[in-house]
Amino acid sequence: MNATPEPRFIDVDPGPQGRRFVLHHRPAGPVRGLVVHVHAFAEEMNKSRRMVAMQSRALAAAGFAVLQADLLGCGDSDGDFGDASWARWAADVHAAVRWLQARHDGAALPLWLWGQRAGSLVATEAAAALAAEGQPCHFLFWQPAPLGRVLLQQFLRLKAASELLGGQARAVMEQLRAEIAAGRSIEVAGYELAPALCDGLERATLQPPPAPPGRMVWLETSPVETPTLAPAGAATLAAWRDAGWQVDARALRGPAFWQTTEIEDAPALVDATVAALTAPQPLPAAQEAAA
Repeated sequence: MNATPEPRFIDVDPGPQGRRFVLHHRPAGPVRGLVVHVHAFAEEMNKSRRMVAMQSRALAAAGFAVLQADLLGCGDSDGDFGDASWARWAADVHAAVRWLQARHDGAALPLWLWGQRAGSLVATEAAAALAAEGQPCHFLFWQPAPLGRVLLQQFLRLKAASELLGGQARAVMEQLRAEIAAGRSIEVAGYELAPALCDGLERATLQPPPAPPGRMVWLETSPVETPTLAPAGAATLAAWRDAGWQVDARALRGPAFWQTTEIEDAPALVDATVAALTAPQPLPAAQEAAA
């Protein structure tokens, strides 16, 4: 196996911001499936680089072709963060899927969209466009956010944090919301956010896409001795099950590596991810009855 990923740019748009940087991990042996990673938001993406690289290599060793793609304005891709919009990020995921399929003759191979945190929301947005083209997919979610507005609120609080001692945090939050509502970009923790990105994140919910149901793997980490799934995701998990998806949801012991001060690893998460994606798929009910 070639353990070194192949870095390159792919063209997703003919304009001056049309190139996206990707890392292509070739699988060991025959390809058993395709995985496109949809990264976390802003600084969480940077904190997660090491873990995502570890997981990508592990999945490639298990036979998956994996593509890590930097979305518009992120990492080494064209554009600035302030150029990003929710719709363009979803379009980037769509383009990444088609590029990976073309490299591996993968139209009939199982496709997984692997979203982390806000990336889970972008993945389901992109899946709707893929479904309209008749492309089914499965989902792998790392620490997913059921509601985009909660993530946006947490991010805006970074701006207000510096005003806490002066008692101005509430006023800062109100001003940020007013700027977004007026259609103006805002700056938070060194990142410029355009209204089109804020609005998309605000409206995003982790609901099953309008597509034939497949598999959904939901993995969380917690540093406690006996981790449990966060209650905030219960209604979302129930909605996916009710929509017919095969849901595998688990909490594992490990650090919140996407937000820790030091770069940390969560090996249990890597192992659980590989185990989940390589697990045999259960037969549909009709086939089980026939067997």
